[in-house]
Amino acid sequence: LIYSFNIRLFHLTKIIKDKVCKSIFYQEILMSDIYSKEKRSQIMRKIKGKNTKPEIKVRKWLHQKGFRFRLHRQDLPGKPDIVLPKYKTVIFINGCFWHQHQGCQKASTPKTNQEWWKEKFKENTERDQRNQDKLTEMGWKVIVIWECEIKTGKYIEQLEANIFKIFS
Repeated sequence: LIYSFNIRLFHLTKIIKDKVCKSIFYQEILMSDIYSKEKRSQIMRKIKGKNTKPEIKVRKWLHQKGFRFRLHRQDLPGKPDIVLPKYKTVIFINGCFWHQHQGCQKASTPKTNQEWWKEKFKENTERDQRNQDKLTEMGWKVIVIWECEIKTGKYIEQLEANIFKIFS
């Protein structure tokens, strides 16, 4: 592994057996990441935005229930994960970390570079809200399903409740 470091110089007085031997400059190495910038970039590029496991799970459920849908429509704000055009309904499947699901354990802020992360999460949530507002103004019904709901199976209850609203 190649390590990426922040290096800070400071003056250190070296003490051996209670005697001041000499003053030296010492580099304090603070580990910021266990991967190099290139490796971290490569890892982040592999994070999928489409056809994720949670998304596929919801699509399979919808298909089993007889719904036909479109995926990632470019002409709609936010490019919804699933679009049910017949019912004028869109479904967003959000990751709890990236979209900061309120009250979810996975919606934590990393310890390093917290200001950057807070701003990033703020921008994500504001963009999500803007897109949902635009879709509602356009007459679309918006359903948001969270990653943790899919893992626990709660998404089925939510989808069923929302589907009853669609038909009424």
